[in-house]
Amino acid sequence: MIHRTGRVLLIYTGGTIGMGINPKNGLLEPLDFKELVERMPELKEIPAGVDVHQFPQPIDSSDMNPRLWARIVEILVGHYDRYDGFVILHGTDTMAFTASALSFMLENLTKPVILTGSQLPITRLRTDGRENLITSIEIAAAHYPDGRPRVPEVCIYFSGKLLRGNRSTKMNSEGFNAFDSFNFPHLADAGVNIVFHDELILKPDYTRPMTPHFAMDTGVIVFTLFPGIEEDTVRYLLDSPHLRAIVMRTYGSGNAPQLPWLIKALSEATARGIVVINITQCAAGPVEMARYSGGFMLHSAGVTSGFDGTVECAIAKLMHLLAHYNDAKEIRRLMNLALCGEISPSIK
Repeated sequence: MIHRTGRVLLIYTGGTIGMGINPKNGLLEPLDFKELVERMPELKEIPAGVDVHQFPQPIDSSDMNPRLWARIVEILVGHYDRYDGFVILHGTDTMAFTASALSFMLENLTKPVILTGSQLPITRLRTDGRENLITSIEIAAAHYPDGRPRVPEVCIYFSGKLLRGNRSTKMNSEGFNAFDSFNFPHLADAGVNIVFHDELILKPDYTRPMTPHFAMDTGVIVFTLFPGIEEDTVRYLLDSPHLRAIVMRTYGSGNAPQLPWLIKALSEATARGIVVINITQCAAGPVEMARYSGGFMLHSAGVTSGFDGTVECAIAKLMHLLAHYNDAKEIRRLMNLALCGEISPSIK
């Protein structure tokens, strides 16, 4: 039987969900989230106590960065034994990046870490924030009779869908259905009841502790292929002095224009140890570089498949691996392995 504390920690980093309208000027300003939670009687119906940890200065999600990811990990580590689960309130614009990063920074995670937010401030009449917040806390507190949590992984909950964090992408800036995981099913669906899809949820090793990681190497860039891309532009990017890895967004199933200069430039970059990961521009579907000659040429140039992963996850995973390994060959090997459910191992 796993020891349970009966409590969930709510970590407010910032974002729309915690904003309120200043009556003097009509502008959105951060609220005191501890006071707001105390005024939500609905939370008393959840069979778990809720405590709040609030960032001293709320972070606009556009300003999120690896230093702040490390700060979130520090908070989680400092409170890990005192809570059954964690809910992180976060702005939506970079939520998928943060969820992806935390999935690698919290190795062998044995408790739920649920990121959520809203498209409208929680104080607004038609807000989606209340349901997102309440259901996220319920999911963070949900457990089996033996005490094991139902969802011991980093997730995003939004608009009735629980998604694996490192499979998620923001796909709507207007509607309440802001996130989806196009290449992986939902881990749970919340309607009248919360239906967990247990067969999809990661199973940690409860005999081992959670191992936190704090370092991230930002020597990564993203570039998107497009018709008419210029050689000078690509070579300028490849010659960046601190560059260690590239996420290259390609066409279809991982194809690129058959330009001799492009293949030569990529071959030279991979030969000197730059890791190039192939991620499709399509919202759904995997990279399969053996399907067409445009993809096979990339493979011949030393480009590594990103399989069915997201751009957000590829960036976060590379930052994590670059911080822990110097050998490009080993980083490429690990990019081809599912470390925490971020790609489908069956895809070749």
